[in-house]
Amino acid sequence: MDTDRAQDPRLAEPPATLTRDRWWVTVAAVVWIVGSLFGTGVIGGGVEQQGDGLFSDSATLIAPMGPAFSIWSVIYLGLAAYVVWQWLPSTARSRWAARTRIPAGIAIALNGLWLLVVQADLIWLSVVVMAGIVVSLGLVLRATAHLPREGWGADLTVSATHGLYLGWICVATCANVALFLVDLGVPETGTTSELVTAAVIAVVVVLAAWLLARTGQRIFAGGLAAAVVWGLAWVAAGRLTAEPESTTVGLAAAVAAVGVAALAVVLIVKKGTDPGRTRVAA
Repeated sequence: MDTDRAQDPRLAEPPATLTRDRWWVTVAAVVWIVGSLFGTGVIGGGVEQQGDGLFSDSATLIAPMGPAFSIWSVIYLGLAAYVVWQWLPSTARSRWAARTRIPAGIAIALNGLWLLVVQADLIWLSVVVMAGIVVSLGLVLRATAHLPREGWGADLTVSATHGLYLGWICVATCANVALFLVDLGVPETGTTSELVTAAVIAVVVVLAAWLLARTGQRIFAGGLAAAVVWGLAWVAAGRLTAEPESTTVGLAAAVAAVGVAALAVVLIVKKGTDPGRTRVAA
């Protein structure tokens, strides 16, 4: 019978540390849920109504079109599953759970905090919080980059979910920075804005490529790429079919989406039999 190195009994966390880290993730989830109540409009006006409309899908040239944000439903479902999964008895010996609880908990808590910050109209602070999410998810990627594959629980709640989360946040952070600049008085349209936005889109592509090259987990890489492509595709759709219109930005986003998709396929195939799928005999 095969046994994953990721669940080697010798790697079990001390009981006190295990309990502490599990509760950390749970408390982070509570912060996230409270923030989500504001962000979805159950309490307050919802994200799109904050900052005098700066968070709407037509506020800046790089804002993804409305339907793009439906990806949050998938990410939220995955994060909820992660909170439950990391409490399962089987994860007491899981390196995937042990290595991700702290950074994943930070990313979960910061999501709720971001929604609360937006509700308070603290646009500058929302950029700082978003940057924190990027860093914490980057730490999840690094922590799992070369772990042996553990099973579908880790595949779905860590690799797929956090891959999607990181990919989407790469796009969302750039959009957040753009609306902050508009809030400072930078014109949201015009030739200069179009060129700057096209350059920012190029940065998203470079960042996605850099992250994709740093994980041996195909599912994580696939989720990350899928979310980036999804976000860029809806930026393209928004600029080519809705206000504010910009053929330059729309085409740049479309080309970038195709480029990231192609790059992801090449990198994932190139990895061949990656370390994350290795199993060893018991």
